Amino acid sequence: MSRRFAPLRPLVVPALLLAGAPRLLPAQAPARDTTRRVDTVVVTATREPRSLTRVPFAVSVVRPDQWGTRSGFGLDQALTQVPGVVALSRYGTQDIRLTIRGFGARGAGDRSNAGTSRGVRVLLDGIPETEPDGRTSFDQVDLAGITRIEVLRSNGSAAYGNAAGGIVSLSTMPEFATRFGELAQQAGSFGLLRTTARGGTALGAGKVWGAVTRTTFAGWRAQSQASRTTAVAGGTAPLAGGGRLGVQLAAASNLFRLPGPLTPAQEADNPQQANATYASRDERRFNRVMRLGLTLDQPVGTRHDVSGMVFVNPKLLQRSERGTFRDFTRIHTGGSLAWGTRATLGSLEHRFRAGGDFAFQDGAIQFYTLGAGNVRGTTLTTNKAEGAQNAGVFVQDEVALTRRVTLLLGARYDDLAYFYRDHIAPAINATRRFTRVTPRGGLSWQVAGSTVYASYGSGVEIPAGNEVDPPGTGLPGPATMLNPLLDPILSHSVEAGVRRITAPASGPVRLLSVDAAVYRTLVNGEPVPYNQGRFYLTAGQVSRQGVEFALLAETAAGVTAQLSGTLSRNRYDTYRVDSTYLGKPGARATFDGNGVAGLPGRVLNATLGWRPPAASWLGVELGAQHMGDYWADDRNAVGVPGFRQFRAAATAERTLRDGVVAVASLAVENLANARFTGSAFINPDYAGTQPLVREPGLPRAVVFGVTFRRVR
Repeated sequence: MSRRFAPLRPLVVPALLLAGAPRLLPAQAPARDTTRRVDTVVVTATREPRSLTRVPFAVSVVRPDQWGTRSGFGLDQALTQVPGVVALSRYGTQDIRLTIRGFGARGAGDRSNAGTSRGVRVLLDGIPETEPDGRTSFDQVDLAGITRIEVLRSNGSAAYGNAAGGIVSLSTMPEFATRFGELAQQAGSFGLLRTTARGGTALGAGKVWGAVTRTTFAGWRAQSQASRTTAVAGGTAPLAGGGRLGVQLAAASNLFRLPGPLTPAQEADNPQQANATYASRDERRFNRVMRLGLTLDQPVGTRHDVSGMVFVNPKLLQRSERGTFRDFTRIHTGGSLAWGTRATLGSLEHRFRAGGDFAFQDGAIQFYTLGAGNVRGTTLTTNKAEGAQNAGVFVQDEVALTRRVTLLLGARYDDLAYFYRDHIAPAINATRRFTRVTPRGGLSWQVAGSTVYASYGSGVEIPAGNEVDPPGTGLPGPATMLNPLLDPILSHSVEAGVRRITAPASGPVRLLSVDAAVYRTLVNGEPVPYNQGRFYLTAGQVSRQGVEFALLAETAAGVTAQLSGTLSRNRYDTYRVDSTYLGKPGARATFDGNGVAGLPGRVLNATLGWRPPAASWLGVELGAQHMGDYWADDRNAVGVPGFRQFRAAATAERTLRDGVVAVASLAVENLANARFTGSAFINPDYAGTQPLVREPGLPRAVVFGVTFRRVR
């Protein structure tokens, strides 16, 4: 057995003792029914639980069945089959690129590409992981503790505020009646070792649960090692009148190194090498974060309800980055309060909800010289504080026009702000505030067993905190910490779609599911990077349009086939570069009509699974992914080639003594061991004339797991 498969040896014998298999079916697939229509999926995309048949927006639901055989280290592994989403692992860890319908695609070299995402709002148990300025790190997101994912693919700003080009809502609450316990061990190629312990119990009419995961990864590229410990816990307690009080806790200690980008020639020569500069500086991030949240859901009488949430999220972040050692101390706090009511006005039923939320993050930022051994040096070069605020109020009304037609109207007012203080040069302190109203509306129609919908949504977003540095020259007036040339990013989206889930009463097909949508988004004030992203202007106008689809079929022979994809066109309508702020007045370039950097025009995923009726203990699965080529820069001079890769997996299950269920799984990623570019640095820096752009994808890798579970 080769070195990269050596961690599998301790698990080979237990694997041979197991037989059986869990279903290899996607989460949306209900059990077989004798009815012609299935209506069991409930989502919270409109800020309250609603049947998916009445939601006039594109929404996908993902459950652990769809990532159970994978390592679960990165969120990309759960989102592969979601149309409209591009989720790419950078180095095989939690650091991913995430876009939804093009939101979140921007970046500029190593100033925006590593460690965080932007433009997409991520919620964990209803509490924002996304910071007030729109950045999201994935330190506390581990699929081992996730039990359900909802993805709102539409513009969600009117409900959730800044950085809501799409919503990824994660839940850690497991489903159990009395108690459950689970212990899982995974091992795989390139030193992957992963241990998870989960459990929960009922306490009277309430419940408590928790999960702890420890993952280490030696990395397949030089300078790509990672180790992370995460913990999630929660509890619910009943209140008088049918209410519920919830407590959520999350914590993580996450150390990961960054191998950095390669030129195309370097990738072709040796994709396992690290960027020499990154390796010499031992570029890394060590993040320690925790979060405590309280939630309340309380009915008031028969027609009213109140919901609320508060949280506190302290963070200690350390980095070796761009030749400096950086210390960040941040406190992210916030909360929300909403009131809902149901009423009959005339002959129409209304579900009205109004509320507001507030989030604020502040903290010290200190840069030091990089000392010997790439540790913190003794010279303090930067000492500042960085604050951001995301506050808003919203209203929405869902009207049942008929028994089958539902209209939803809503709007939100946002107050978004930055607060920057420099403790070395306080004269450059700065504050900027943006306000905006964003409306949305949608219509859903249940017809012939299908849901047909159409909607409009507008959005507002502010540039992230690492995009607000001012240009070095060309600004009138006194020096400032905040770029006065930046404006809010405004977007307008329209979409139409159809959803249908049927379970025929007889015949060879047991289940059919269709989810299809078309969309068009216009963005005004798209941030455009100057001087390899050293500063930005909001000067571009972008149009994005596409077709999304997800098809699922399950047969009586135990075969499940799934196909999903996105075909899109993403263009800069106007993009004019004025080099005044580079000290070159009069120098101009026009990029009108260029493709938007970072967005492939084709993304296709297919899965074929089989659970033989005569051997229901066994499940096998084959998967394929195709990613089209795309541009890595706004100039459209640097291309990233597309790729195809395949995977295979098998699971087996056996019930042991005392109701303990043992499950073994084996997965092979990149089955054909293809060489490909997994991700890219957007608007990259150059080494001479060569762009430092390529992040090579993981070669063939094996992941083996054993899980022991007991549920009562």
